[in-house]
Amino acid sequence: MIREQMRTHHASATERAVPLLSVNNIEVVYSDVILVLRGLSLDVPQGEIVALLGANGAGKSTTLKAISGLLRTEDGAVTRGEIRFGGERIDGTLPHLIVRRGIFQVMEGRRIVSDMTCLENLRLGAFTRSDGEVKRDIEMVYDYFPRLKERTGLAGYLSGGEQQMLAIGRALMARPKLILMDEPSMGLSPLLVKEVFSIIRRLNRDLGITILLVEQNARMALSVASYGYVMEQGKVVLDGTAAALMDNEDVKEFYLGGHGAERKSFRNLKSYKRRKRWL
Repeated sequence: MIREQMRTHHASATERAVPLLSVNNIEVVYSDVILVLRGLSLDVPQGEIVALLGANGAGKSTTLKAISGLLRTEDGAVTRGEIRFGGERIDGTLPHLIVRRGIFQVMEGRRIVSDMTCLENLRLGAFTRSDGEVKRDIEMVYDYFPRLKERTGLAGYLSGGEQQMLAIGRALMARPKLILMDEPSMGLSPLLVKEVFSIIRRLNRDLGITILLVEQNARMALSVASYGYVMEQGKVVLDGTAAALMDNEDVKEFYLGGHGAERKSFRNLKSYKRRKRWL
C-alpha cells in the first residue's frame, strides 16, 4: 500500500526521458565574492539515478545545496542561471518549501540528531506532512532498514552504517520525488558501502524515487547510476552514460584507480603526469 502511494511519483517508461530536475548554466557565489560554480548545467531524468563525480573542492556539494536551497545557510547564492524542478523554477525558494515540493537532501556526514532516538529522527523527516500515514511510512522504513527498529536508544550511539541508514530513512519519511545524496559511502567499511548502495538501488527500483548522487567512490556510483557528470573547478567537464564513463580512459585513470582490473606498473613511470583531456 505504502509502496503504491510512493509510486505515484514514479514516471512511466515514456516519461523517464523528461528531466525532473534541470540545472541551467548556474553560477554560485559565496559571501558576494567567492565564485564556486561557473556555468554549471545538468539534467536528472525522472525515475533515474544520476551520479555527480569529482575530486574534493570540485563543487559537488555546493551543487546539491543550490538545488535544495541550503546555500543561504552558508551565505551563498545562485547569482546566474536557473534551477527547475518539475518544470517550475525553484532557485531562490526557501529550503522548507523545496522539501514540500518533493526534494530532500541527505547531507554529507549523515547529520542525524544524535540526542534523539531513531524513531524521533524518522518523525522529524515527516515534519512537512499533514496526512495521517506517518506511522505506516515508519513501518515501510523499518522494512528497508530492519536494524533501525531494533535500535531504541539515542541515534548518536548508532554505528556509521546505521546512521547512514537512518539518514536515508529520514529522507523517505518526506515522501520525496527526488533525493539528493551527498557522499553516502563516507566513513563506511567496504562491506557497508556495498550494503548502502544496494539499498539505494532498491529504493530507486521499488519506489521509483529519482536520485542525484554525489560520490567520490566513482566505481560504486556508476554501478548504480544510468548517467553521470564529472565536475572539476566548479563546472561539468565530462558527461555520459554510466557505461560510457566507465569505459572512458580519463575516468579510468583519474577516478577508477587505473585501467580496469589490471594491476598498474609504476616501474617505468615518467616524471610528468598524464594530462586530462578536458583541461
